[in-house]
Amino acid sequence: MDKIIIKGLRVYAYHGVKEAEKEKGQPFELDVTMRLDLSAAGATDDLTRTVNYSTVSKRIIAVMSAEKNDLIERAATRVAEAVLAEFPVAEVTVLLKKPRAPVPADFDYMAVEITRRAEDTV
Repeated sequence: MDKIIIKGLRVYAYHGVKEAEKEKGQPFELDVTMRLDLSAAGATDDLTRTVNYSTVSKRIIAVMSAEKNDLIERAATRVAEAVLAEFPVAEVTVLLKKPRAPVPADFDYMAVEITRRAEDTV
């Protein structure tokens, strides 16, 4: 299976258990890997035979901004659901990073990674 990868998409959003996270917000970063057959797009050079990563990126930003979730697990799930519902992909993996999680430790980021398949949403 082929892949389209969006790596390091930065979004300012309002997810977190603490009230301050929902009030002030914070940056998040997403890596989204979509699995699909890209052979037709490769053979024809036709944008309509693939997934437009610009359109997907805009949708991800909209989903991340639409709700205030306690858990990044929920935010990642909402992103995966939107990608599967709106684009012709067989599978999507969402790595949602929270670089400023309110954890009293030195770290690069806290994250969740989920994989969902179109066949599971039917």
